[in-house]
Amino acid sequence: MSYLHWSSDLDTGIDVIDKQHRRIVDYLNELNSANSSGDQAVTNHVLNELVDYTLTHFAFEEELQEKAGYPFLKAHKRVHEIFTKRIAEFQRRAAGGENVAPELLSMLKIWLVNHIKGDDADYAPSVKKALNLEGTVDKTGGWLGSALKKFFG
Repeated sequence: MSYLHWSSDLDTGIDVIDKQHRRIVDYLNELNSANSSGDQAVTNHVLNELVDYTLTHFAFEEELQEKAGYPFLKAHKRVHEIFTKRIAEFQRRAAGGENVAPELLSMLKIWLVNHIKGDDADYAPSVKKALNLEGTVDKTGGWLGSALKKFFG
């Protein structure tokens, strides 16, 4: 059973971003399953995978915003920085043997939904406009393709 279900109200309308957000939701569900299994090593592994992917997503998202000329990029980066510091503390505690998964899952579920529906929804029009001008809304050409290769290989 899923901890967090993807729903269309989480779509930004930017295919590449929506796919990344869905992957983060998948990681949350994997973290929940790992925690339910009681295997702390597996839980910590999934936590580290989730964090690694999320940080890469943040960098990718920020590059898209920069290329699109999003006027509130600095504020969006700051939100990411604050979140990253909170997650680093969870990782530190988990590395020390503490089971942080229940607390982390609760925080992530709320934060992710609010971030997508608020902060990410705010930048979506700027990025969609820039992608439409380049003709790459659902393709991987131009600077979108370059950014994908840079961050995701």
